[in-house]
Amino acid sequence: MHIFINKKYLTYNNYKVKCAIGRRGIGKKQKEGDQITPKGIFRVKKILYRKDKVKRLRSKIKKMQIEKNMGWCDDPLSKDYNKLIKYPFSYKSENLYKTNNIYDIILVLNFNMQPIKKNKGSAIFIHIAKSNFEPTEGCVAIKRVELKKLVNFITSKTKIIIN
Repeated sequence: MHIFINKKYLTYNNYKVKCAIGRRGIGKKQKEGDQITPKGIFRVKKILYRKDKVKRLRSKIKKMQIEKNMGWCDDPLSKDYNKLIKYPFSYKSENLYKTNNIYDIILVLNFNMQPIKKNKGSAIFIHIAKSNFEPTEGCVAIKRVELKKLVNFITSKTKIIIN
């Protein structure tokens, strides 16, 4: 199965849903914090989710519960850049245990992972959109109900095509 993402929609299995992307659109990711959603073909590495907020999440991909002490390193100075981390942590990072619900379900894309290049960009996820589909920092975001459905379909072979 392929998932196609453009500046307005995420499409799979003849199913089209509205999405939010990075504030500066889709393109060649230049550096950490550039607010660009990277163009390319990706796979879902893993699924992170809040067990206290998401019930019965079925998936063919490895799932991991988000705990209060979890984050994602976005500091190029750290040896853990673009990796899942646990707090306390002394470098800059994105807290994954959020109160605004956008990270209740996260599909971690394999952007800048093999090998990891410092300052190329980190934490490229598909996650839950804010109610007004406000632009992201570089991720792709869709409605919660749509993301939950999508999780049922994807496998380790699913290609995420962003263009």
